[in-house]
This record gives sequence, C-alpha cells and structure tokens, in this order.
Amino acid sequence: MTLFWIASIILIVMSIVLIALPIINKKSNHDEALRDELNKALYKDRLSELKEETEEGLVENQQDLIADLKQSLLDDIPNEAAKSEETSIHPLAVLIPSVVLVVALSYGMYAKFGAADAVKQWQDVSGNLPALSKKLMSPQSGELSTDEMEDLTLALRTRLYYEPNDSTGWLLLGRIALANRDVTTAIGSMKKAYELDNTNQDIQLGYAQALMLSQDDVDQDKARSLLGNLIQHDYVDIRVFSLLAFDAYQRKDFDAAVRYWSIMQQMIGPQDERYEMLSRSIENAQKQMGATSIKGTSVPVTISLADQVNTTDDAVVIVSVHTADGSPMPVAAARYPLGTFPRTVVLDDTNSMMQGRKLSQLEEYIVRVRLDSDGNVATKDGDWFGESETAKMGEPVEVIVDKQY
Repeated sequence: MTLFWIASIILIVMSIVLIALPIINKKSNHDEALRDELNKALYKDRLSELKEETEEGLVENQQDLIADLKQSLLDDIPNEAAKSEETSIHPLAVLIPSVVLVVALSYGMYAKFGAADAVKQWQDVSGNLPALSKKLMSPQSGELSTDEMEDLTLALRTRLYYEPNDSTGWLLLGRIALANRDVTTAIGSMKKAYELDNTNQDIQLGYAQALMLSQDDVDQDKARSLLGNLIQHDYVDIRVFSLLAFDAYQRKDFDAAVRYWSIMQQMIGPQDERYEMLSRSIENAQKQMGATSIKGTSVPVTISLADQVNTTDDAVVIVSVHTADGSPMPVAAARYPLGTFPRTVVLDDTNSMMQGRKLSQLEEYIVRVRLDSDGNVATKDGDWFGESETAKMGEPVEVIVDKQY
C-alpha cells in the first residue's frame, strides 16, 4: 500500500501543477487595444477613399460622410469604465479551490470505484501464502476450505507472476487445480513445474496425475512413461500404483489393475482403512474379467538391515524368490540400487527366471536378500544376506539382512 500512496501523491501533484501554471502565468488581455488600432486603420483608409471619390465627382456631401465615419469610430470605442475594468480576483482564490477539488475528486472516486477493500484482501492473502501452503502440504492439518483454496490460488498466481521459475509454486498450483478438477490449469501448471525440475519425483507424479485426466492419447502415453520411470526408483509412492491401477482399469486391462491394487494392499497392510476399499476394487475387476476368486500374484518384500551391517555406496540389493524347499535356483529375482532401509520391493511374474514357470504359480516360497558389494553376482565373499520364513503366495514377507558370507 505504501507504493500506492506514493504513486497517487505524485500523480495528484502533477495534476495540480498543470492547473496552477495557467493561473500563475496569466497574460493581460490586449483585445481592446488591438481593436482600436484596427478601427483607426480602417478610418484612415475610408478617408482616403472619400477623398478620391470626391475628386472624381462621385461624392457631393464629403463632410457629412466624414462626420458619420467619425461617429461610427466613436461608437465602436468602449467607454473608459469598460476599458479600465480588470478582474480583481487573486490567483490563489482560483488555485486553492481547484487543488481541493482535484484531491477530493481523485480519492473520492477511488474510494467509490477503486476496489480498495479487494486490493487490501489481495495483499493480506498474498502475505498468508506460507501458512496456506503449509496447511495444504500437511494432511494432518485438515483440508482447506473452498475460500482457503481460492485464497491460496490467488496468492500463488501473484507469487508466480513475480517468480516464474519457482517449480514448487507451479506444483502447488497444479495440485489445487487437480482438486478443483480444472484439467487445463493442472496440466499447464504441472508441465511448467516439470520443465523447471524434471528430476523431482513429486513433480513427475503430479504431472502424470494431471495428464491422466486428459482426453488426449498423447498426454496419457506421456503419463504412463512418467509412471514407468517412477516405478523404477528405490522408493515408490503408493500413488504411483494407484494411478497405474486406475489407468489399467480404464483401458480394461483388469489383470494389471488387480496386480497394482494388490501391491497397494501389501504396502499398506490390513490395518489400513483403505485395505477394504482396495479389496472391493479388486473384486470388481475380477468380476469384470470373469474370475471368481482373488489370489495375490506378487511378492512384497520388506527389507531391513541389522545394526552390524556395513555397506558401500556401490553395493546393490539382490532379491530372489525360491521354492519352499530352499532350492538354490531362484524362481524370480530382481536387482535394485542400495537406497535406504527399511524399504519395500515387489516382485511379480515379470521377474520370473525360469522358462514356463511363473512366480504366481508358487503356493509357498522363501525370499533371500543379498547386499552385493562388488556388483558381481557370482562372488559372495564378504556380502551380507538374510532369508525369510516360508510364506504363502500373496503374503507380505520381511527379511532382515544380518549374516555375512
């Protein structure tokens, strides 16, 4: 507001100067003098004409005409009172009311039509951006009301106008648009955030989520590509599987939808209130593809490290699923970067190692985890490992790495 008042004062001062200059620099009116000079010139010209006309015999009563001409000249000359009449109004008597009128009219019109209350609210909302952003990013703080969402949108747009390279701001704006089902704004905001920081997993996920709502096949293909990249990371957000399941169900790939929903169940566990909802979704998908029973077809493995385990930065995690009898030949295996622990990975039929034998065909199995320190799977000296108890297909497995070769 300080800038507004400074600017308004400068404009009003300029207006007052423009009004004051003509009043202060008022010039005298010489119209009467100029008219006298003109009348004298016309009188002399007419006398010359009368003289010529008299000499030519065209005029008989020259003196009478001269008398009439003199009388006309006297009638056209203003009397002394009119000539000497000059305004006695002082310039300040005009200037001061003009200044008061300009100031009163300017601020009065602004108070009436300038939306001062809206401007103040806009500035208050912009100042409240950190608190609103924190509440949006913290689910435990409760959901934002409709008015708070509108305020946050206004504050974000204001900030992004001045800081267009703020990827976090574009991400937040995209999330608000997603909540309001404003697909166009969501895609545009998430795309801008992705262009500014395409390595941020939250931005990749948000961009994929926005593209999933598009009716354009190209956008949806881009979303699947982003989700496919996210699923390769050490830690996979459960929302990635949710989007993949939603997409698979929309494409009537019910088998894939069941697989992703099953993975989600294994990640959250039966104690989570979303577990039953996912069960209903799985059951619905199974009915759509004609199945009568639900059976887990993937193996979720939670890996933890014992306190004495030492790792190197170039170590990798090798997870293998074996038959319940402990056969050294794995039915399925996968290799992951070291990452952080504890962590959960999921193996399915795509990780099968044997021709003609799928992981989902096992009824019981054990899981072995090895931290390979040199990147060579053929060598084991000094590697840390752990093994699970026997588990049934679909059951989550926990493995503690606590032994060393």
